[in-house]
Amino acid sequence: MQNYLEEAQNEIAQNRGEVIDRLVKYSLTDLLLFWGQEKDLIERQTKVWGPILKWAKEELDAKFVTTQGLDVPEENKTSGYRLKMFMEALSDRELTAFYAAALKMRSVLLAAALIKGKINAEEAFQAAFLDELWQAENWGTDDEAESRRQTIKNEICEIEAFLHCSDN
Repeated sequence: MQNYLEEAQNEIAQNRGEVIDRLVKYSLTDLLLFWGQEKDLIERQTKVWGPILKWAKEELDAKFVTTQGLDVPEENKTSGYRLKMFMEALSDRELTAFYAAALKMRSVLLAAALIKGKINAEEAFQAAFLDELWQAENWGTDDEAESRRQTIKNEICEIEAFLHCSDN
């Protein structure tokens, strides 16, 4: 098991409630809440992120407020409460994968969709890096950024494998 997964597993075992509370706060700055302003980027976000936001609304019975600016949308207390209930119902293995995925992807909503099988690791990666990949298409690639993205893509695949392997 990768070191970051072991650390997440230990953190869940020792501080499960605190981790859940931190993730609820983290949800206020979820990647999927901050949309671009360019027409073609918005179209891509609508196609990729829209179904995940719709799924989250149905699965969590919660609506997350999006913005096109840099200001954090007003906190939706009900959504945070519903997200907390969702996480509390996860097994330790699921919450470990959720926690690791949320941090790697900067999104609790993508982590939830990955954990519940709404999306797979490849789809999660594409959604998490939609903005960066769009920028690379429009303005060119950067070797360092490509390498970092590939590392994170591999880690998201490892998280998915961890989630689906049986306990040792």
